[in-house]
Amino acid sequence: MISPRQPAVYNSPIAEMLIPSPGFSSRASSLLLVLCFWLTPLSYGADWSTPEQELARKIAAVTGPGTVALEVVDRASLNKKDVDDISRGLRVHLETLGLRAVKPEQAAATVQVSLSENLQSSVWVAEIHQGAGEFSVVMVTAPRLDEATFAGEPAPLNIRKIPLWSQEERILDVAVLEEGSSPSHLAVLDPDKVALYRFTDGRWQREQVMEVIHSRPWPRDMRGRLVPRQDHLLDAYLPGVICQSSNSTPISLACRASDDPWPLSSSFTLGGFFAPTRNYFTGVFSPGIGKLSSTGKFFSAAPIPRQNYTLWMFATVDGQIHLLDGITDQTTRWNWGSDLTSVKTLCGSGWQILATRPSDNVTDSVRAYELPDREPVLASQAVDFAGGVTALWTEAKGSTAIVVSRNAETGNYDAFRLAITCGQ
Repeated sequence: MISPRQPAVYNSPIAEMLIPSPGFSSRASSLLLVLCFWLTPLSYGADWSTPEQELARKIAAVTGPGTVALEVVDRASLNKKDVDDISRGLRVHLETLGLRAVKPEQAAATVQVSLSENLQSSVWVAEIHQGAGEFSVVMVTAPRLDEATFAGEPAPLNIRKIPLWSQEERILDVAVLEEGSSPSHLAVLDPDKVALYRFTDGRWQREQVMEVIHSRPWPRDMRGRLVPRQDHLLDAYLPGVICQSSNSTPISLACRASDDPWPLSSSFTLGGFFAPTRNYFTGVFSPGIGKLSSTGKFFSAAPIPRQNYTLWMFATVDGQIHLLDGITDQTTRWNWGSDLTSVKTLCGSGWQILATRPSDNVTDSVRAYELPDREPVLASQAVDFAGGVTALWTEAKGSTAIVVSRNAETGNYDAFRLAITCGQ
């Protein structure tokens, strides 16, 4: 898959917003929050007092004097002290405006303040609820403070490329089912079958082949995924088809037409709906990321957990990267290809992104990145492949990834495991 190279295009700045909206729908509010996210930064100072005062003033303009229940939620990777200071400062400024903080059951209004950010600014969004069906949104922006971001440089990392399997038929995915010091039982998915192999007497031997039954023709650029399970051996996801293995021996494979979502991560519960006639996801996911249930059509996705939320990255079909934190859908353009995933390791910050480069389908490479804030930091040298990468998925255990590439010289499909080791 090729990611086009184009200059980044951002939404034009829009004016300051105050949106009182009785009966406002949650869907409309989510769209407004996304639009608000790209507001031009206001000229605040280097401390929190100015945005605290401004946001308190906007909240009071909506509620009037009285009682309020205030909740502050960090979606910007701030440290606990900053969040506590901001919460305390907001309460002080609200009190000077005639608003007394009380418990929710005693409050005339409830306010949830989400501390988010874009590439240039801190973005604070307050959702104000008054009575039945009354809903308003106000926000402020402020220049981001360096001390509020991730401290320290990530340690240099190494990516080990471990060969797993090679064949002429297209490999959609490979799953390691058993291993000791090295993999000893493999499942290999191609468009027609799931083949099981066991390492015996110093070589891989085919153990069983299970046919993938489907009624519709496959799309030209085929994709698929294998997911090992606890109560049975595995599930296979293909365009418009899901296959489930039996839990008895000999193992059988039952396939059915289905538009159920594919799992997007081995560590987090999120599924994406795959377009059955194409090679990408529709952009709709389930159960949702906070208030968001969709983004642009995408090839791949990767989560990075934060202290109070999970940041999801989506490589969309237009070559952009979408960053979703549960409230905002931020778009940016990095020099990445269409395949990315994340792994949990003992190195650096503990989570890394593995991403391809924009591919010419002749050669390709994968690099590891840290994401201390909303900008990637290169953390490893490139691991090169002799052809374009056609699949990149995190393995079930979450600490390694499977990558498949097509060798431009031999025409074979080669599957590897990628494992990150900490540098010196």
